[in-house]
Amino acid sequence: MQAFTMLTGLVAPLDRVNVDTDQIIPKQYLKTIKRTGLREGLFFDWKKQKDGSPDPQFFLNQARYQSATILLTRDNFGCGSSREHAPWALLDQGFRCVIAPSFADIFYNNCFQNGILPVVLTADEVLAMMHDVLATPGYQLTVDLGKQTVTTPGGKTCTFAIDPFRKDCLYRGLDSIGLTLQHESAISAYEQKRKTEAPWLFTDISS
Repeated sequence: MQAFTMLTGLVAPLDRVNVDTDQIIPKQYLKTIKRTGLREGLFFDWKKQKDGSPDPQFFLNQARYQSATILLTRDNFGCGSSREHAPWALLDQGFRCVIAPSFADIFYNNCFQNGILPVVLTADEVLAMMHDVLATPGYQLTVDLGKQTVTTPGGKTCTFAIDPFRKDCLYRGLDSIGLTLQHESAISAYEQKRKTEAPWLFTDISS
């Protein structure tokens, strides 16, 4: 998993509340177990008009947001069913950070497991940033995980809380597998010990 330390990036606005995971990545894209190629399905139903043509008002169809790495959105982002494809799709689009006043718990946890930093700011802070993003082409924010701050182009700094364990894992780029592999030598030593103590457990009965 890619570590997250500090990011200065273009911000894209999604000014909607209660965005659920089926809207982030609809069910027809859940057949794959690959983490790439999902950007096509990101916000699929919102990207198109009724006639199937791209909706020019939706931010993903606007050139000014194509290289955005920070998604700014509203309350209760990522609610609905549990699907890890949701952060996969956001990451495949290029988003490394999502800022909102609140997140659904499962989605929030899945972000950390996939190298995305979910930042909780106050509703007023998000609303002010949303206004500035919409009014300012090329609007960027600097997100510093170490200092737990988000800094605007004007120099205003907002702080956010984060669990120390999650912070450390994301800062070092460790997901659950990465954490386990840190103890690889101890695991191997235990396996060798068990082979000596109980060799019958390791007998190949198929031969």
